[in-house]
Amino acid sequence: MKYCKDCLQPDTRPNTRFTDVGICPACDYFGRLQQVDWQERYETLEDLLARYPRQANQFDCIIGVSGGKDSTRQALWVRDKLGRKPLLACLSYPPQQVTQRGVDNISNLIEQGFDVVVLAPAPETWRQLMRESFSRFTNWARSTEMALFSSVPQLAIRYGIPLILWGENPGLQLGDLKTLGKTGYDGNNLRNMNTLSGGAMEWMREAGVAPGSLLPYEYPTPAEFDAHQLQIVYLGWFLGDWSLINNGMYSCTNGLSVREDTVENTGDLLGITSLDEDWVTLNQMIKYYKFGFGRVTDYVNEEIRLGRITREHAIDLVERYDDACSDEYITSFCDYIGISAEDFWAQVRGSVNRELFDVDASGRITRRFRVGVGL
Repeated sequence: MKYCKDCLQPDTRPNTRFTDVGICPACDYFGRLQQVDWQERYETLEDLLARYPRQANQFDCIIGVSGGKDSTRQALWVRDKLGRKPLLACLSYPPQQVTQRGVDNISNLIEQGFDVVVLAPAPETWRQLMRESFSRFTNWARSTEMALFSSVPQLAIRYGIPLILWGENPGLQLGDLKTLGKTGYDGNNLRNMNTLSGGAMEWMREAGVAPGSLLPYEYPTPAEFDAHQLQIVYLGWFLGDWSLINNGMYSCTNGLSVREDTVENTGDLLGITSLDEDWVTLNQMIKYYKFGFGRVTDYVNEEIRLGRITREHAIDLVERYDDACSDEYITSFCDYIGISAEDFWAQVRGSVNRELFDVDASGRITRRFRVGVGL
């Protein structure tokens, strides 16, 4: 395990690759951004949009939204800055999972005057697949992310909307290099991200789910993308001030409801991430035990690049909060999928990366690595 020389990104992130001098892809990309002509990029966006001329009484594009900081900013910017009429697509969680703030944030977008289509996969299939995801991968979100990512291109096909606008480029801004497209804004290789690739549908079928019930989870094939001329465009590539905090501030001034729980319970330093549900906190903790980094690492890396905190301060925050997760969230999740807290922890401990962590006889998990240094 090695760390980026500039931030706290370890080389254990799936699909990442450091430069020869030890810089992670996100820091390497950020360094190159300092020479970008943002006006030129904006003109590139205008030229790109010109390929999709506006038509009366039709939507110009489609944007997947949760109502959170990124999607709220995207929707408002596309409409108010670019003058486009977007259709917003929201994949809804079951009542046991969705938070009231999530409901309020989607309502806020509707009140802002947007057309929003809310999709809700069958709740018992959702529950069955969530339990199967946790049992197989110690990742309850494996199936729900399939539905989340699939819903937008599926809806684009049904509405005949070829242009899909997405947020950040995970290849450039996070380091998932398999998602890189032909250009910095080409998102049609999003299908290669860790969640969507590698026989994603096979394990669902093996779980005994009827094929008709899996339709919301099927990401359109490359042939379907070509047949319907679908193009995903990363908006974050065109915005010089695209960042977690900037998007949060922008959206808060436009009605965003934020998380009020403590950092000790959530690992959410500013209360502005994944606002529509709280079980993501479990997955961030589990991600930490698998790969040695969690939500706080992702937060502080961006802040280091922007020069707002020092690497030393970031190390302190990561050491204190990167595995934060409230017992209350664990209990509610276990109740939902029908397991005990003991079963939950047995599954988690069985998935701990033993190169990075030790698990003693009592079940206590401790780091073998030093944050910022590695092994």
